[in-house]
Amino acid sequence: MHRFTTPLAAAALTVTAVVTLASPAQAVPADKAQVLASWTQTSASSSNAWNAAHQNQGAWASYRFDWSTDYCSKSPDNPFGFPFQNACARHDFGYRNYKKVAGALEANKARLDSALHEDLKRVCNTYSGAKHTACNATAWTYYQAVSALGT
Repeated sequence: MHRFTTPLAAAALTVTAVVTLASPAQAVPADKAQVLASWTQTSASSSNAWNAAHQNQGAWASYRFDWSTDYCSKSPDNPFGFPFQNACARHDFGYRNYKKVAGALEANKARLDSALHEDLKRVCNTYSGAKHTACNATAWTYYQAVSALGT
Protein backbone atom coordinates (compact mmCIF):
# COMPACT_ATOMS: atom_id res chain seq x y z
CA MET A 1 0.00 0.00 0.00
CA HIS A 2 1.34 3.42 -0.97
CA ARG A 3 1.00 6.47 1.17
CA PHE A 4 0.79 9.89 -0.37
CA THR A 5 3.20 12.22 1.33
CA THR A 6 1.37 15.33 0.25
CA PRO A 7 -2.23 16.18 -0.53
CA LEU A 8 -1.04 17.56 -3.85
CA ALA A 9 0.24 14.13 -4.96
CA ALA A 10 -3.08 12.52 -4.05
CA ALA A 11 -5.01 15.23 -5.92
CA ALA A 12 -2.85 14.81 -9.03
CA LEU A 13 -3.51 11.06 -9.06
CA THR A 14 -7.27 11.64 -8.69
CA VAL A 15 -7.35 14.17 -11.54
CA THR A 16 -5.42 11.77 -13.79
CA ALA A 17 -7.89 8.97 -13.03
CA VAL A 18 -10.90 11.19 -13.72
CA VAL A 19 -9.47 12.49 -17.01
CA THR A 20 -8.69 8.92 -18.12
CA LEU A 21 -12.22 7.75 -17.34
CA ALA A 22 -13.82 10.77 -18.99
CA SER A 23 -12.09 10.47 -22.35
CA PRO A 24 -14.40 11.29 -25.27
CA ALA A 25 -16.64 8.48 -26.49
CA GLN A 26 -15.91 7.01 -29.88
CA ALA A 27 -17.92 8.71 -32.60
CA VAL A 28 -20.58 6.76 -34.45
CA PRO A 29 -19.26 5.71 -37.88
CA ALA A 30 -20.12 8.16 -40.64
CA ASP A 31 -21.79 5.47 -42.76
CA LYS A 32 -24.46 4.63 -40.17
CA ALA A 33 -27.30 5.99 -42.33
CA GLN A 34 -26.09 4.01 -45.35
CA VAL A 35 -25.81 0.80 -43.32
CA LEU A 36 -29.29 1.34 -41.87
CA ALA A 37 -30.70 1.94 -45.35
CA SER A 38 -28.95 -1.14 -46.75
CA TRP A 39 -30.45 -3.36 -44.02
CA THR A 40 -34.01 -2.11 -44.50
CA GLN A 41 -34.60 -2.68 -48.19
CA THR A 42 -37.19 -5.09 -49.61
CA SER A 43 -34.69 -7.51 -51.17
CA ALA A 44 -33.67 -10.90 -49.86
CA SER A 45 -30.03 -9.78 -49.85
CA SER A 46 -30.92 -6.85 -47.56
CA SER A 47 -32.81 -9.19 -45.26
CA ASN A 48 -29.92 -11.66 -45.23
CA ALA A 49 -27.39 -8.91 -44.46
CA TRP A 50 -29.54 -7.65 -41.57
CA ASN A 51 -29.96 -11.17 -40.24
CA ALA A 52 -26.20 -11.76 -40.28
CA ALA A 53 -25.64 -8.49 -38.41
CA HIS A 54 -28.45 -9.30 -35.97
CA GLN A 55 -26.70 -12.59 -35.17
CA ASN A 56 -23.43 -10.69 -34.54
CA GLN A 57 -24.60 -7.43 -32.96
CA GLY A 58 -21.34 -6.93 -31.06
CA ALA A 59 -19.50 -6.31 -34.32
CA TRP A 60 -21.82 -3.35 -34.91
CA ALA A 61 -21.70 -1.88 -31.39
CA SER A 62 -19.97 1.34 -32.50
CA TYR A 63 -23.00 2.15 -34.67
CA ARG A 64 -25.25 2.24 -31.60
CA PHE A 65 -28.20 0.66 -33.38
CA ASP A 66 -31.35 -0.10 -31.39
CA TRP A 67 -31.79 -3.87 -31.74
CA SER A 68 -34.71 -4.09 -29.30
CA THR A 69 -37.90 -5.72 -30.48
CA ASP A 70 -41.30 -6.84 -29.32
CA TYR A 71 -41.48 -8.90 -32.51
CA CYS A 72 -45.00 -8.77 -33.97
CA SER A 73 -46.28 -6.47 -31.19
CA LYS A 74 -49.84 -7.40 -30.30
CA SER A 75 -50.14 -9.92 -33.14
CA PRO A 76 -48.91 -13.51 -32.84
CA ASP A 77 -45.23 -13.99 -33.74
CA ASN A 78 -46.01 -17.37 -35.30
CA PRO A 79 -49.62 -17.15 -36.51
CA PHE A 80 -51.00 -20.55 -37.50
CA GLY A 81 -47.46 -21.89 -37.13
CA PHE A 82 -45.95 -19.49 -39.70
CA PRO A 83 -42.64 -18.18 -38.26
CA PHE A 84 -43.00 -14.42 -38.70
CA GLN A 85 -40.92 -13.45 -35.65
CA ASN A 86 -37.65 -12.64 -37.46
CA ALA A 87 -39.42 -10.55 -40.11
CA CYS A 88 -41.12 -8.58 -37.35
CA ALA A 89 -37.78 -8.09 -35.56
CA ARG A 90 -36.25 -6.57 -38.72
CA HIS A 91 -39.30 -4.34 -39.10
CA ASP A 92 -38.90 -3.17 -35.49
CA PHE A 93 -35.22 -2.51 -36.15
CA GLY A 94 -36.11 -0.20 -39.03
CA TYR A 95 -38.84 1.64 -37.14
CA ARG A 96 -36.80 2.06 -33.94
CA ASN A 97 -33.69 3.32 -35.68
CA TYR A 98 -35.43 5.66 -38.12
CA LYS A 99 -37.49 7.13 -35.25
CA LYS A 100 -34.24 8.45 -33.76
CA VAL A 101 -33.79 10.84 -36.70
CA ALA A 102 -36.36 13.62 -37.02
CA GLY A 103 -38.70 12.95 -39.95
CA ALA A 104 -36.85 9.81 -41.04
CA LEU A 105 -39.52 7.29 -40.08
CA GLU A 106 -42.17 9.12 -42.06
CA ALA A 107 -39.83 9.27 -45.06
CA ASN A 108 -39.03 5.54 -44.89
CA LYS A 109 -42.21 3.99 -43.43
CA ALA A 110 -43.68 2.75 -46.72
CA ARG A 111 -40.42 0.99 -47.62
CA LEU A 112 -40.09 -0.53 -44.12
CA ASP A 113 -43.65 -1.83 -44.29
CA SER A 114 -43.04 -3.23 -47.79
CA ALA A 115 -39.83 -4.88 -46.55
CA LEU A 116 -41.86 -6.57 -43.82
CA HIS A 117 -44.34 -7.82 -46.40
CA GLU A 118 -41.55 -9.16 -48.62
CA ASP A 119 -39.92 -10.90 -45.62
CA LEU A 120 -43.25 -12.47 -44.69
CA LYS A 121 -43.81 -13.63 -48.28
CA ARG A 122 -40.34 -15.22 -48.25
CA VAL A 123 -41.47 -17.20 -45.20
CA CYS A 124 -44.62 -18.19 -47.07
CA ASN A 125 -42.62 -19.32 -50.09
CA THR A 126 -41.33 -22.23 -48.03
CA TYR A 127 -44.85 -23.71 -48.10
CA SER A 128 -46.97 -25.05 -50.92
CA GLY A 129 -50.62 -25.51 -51.69
CA ALA A 130 -53.20 -24.42 -49.15
CA LYS A 131 -50.54 -23.62 -46.52
CA HIS A 132 -48.85 -21.25 -48.96
CA THR A 133 -52.16 -19.54 -49.71
CA ALA A 134 -53.05 -19.26 -46.01
CA CYS A 135 -49.61 -17.93 -45.16
CA ASN A 136 -49.75 -15.29 -47.90
CA ALA A 137 -53.20 -14.20 -46.70
CA THR A 138 -51.85 -13.84 -43.18
CA ALA A 139 -48.80 -11.94 -44.45
CA TRP A 140 -51.11 -9.56 -46.33
CA THR A 141 -53.12 -8.97 -43.15
CA TYR A 142 -49.95 -8.18 -41.16
CA TYR A 143 -48.77 -5.82 -43.91
CA GLN A 144 -52.12 -4.01 -44.00
CA ALA A 145 -52.05 -3.63 -40.21
CA VAL A 146 -48.60 -2.03 -40.10
CA SER A 147 -49.36 0.12 -43.12
CA ALA A 148 -52.45 1.53 -41.44
CA LEU A 149 -51.41 1.50 -37.78
CA GLY A 150 -47.61 1.26 -37.55
CA THR A 151 -45.69 4.14 -36.02
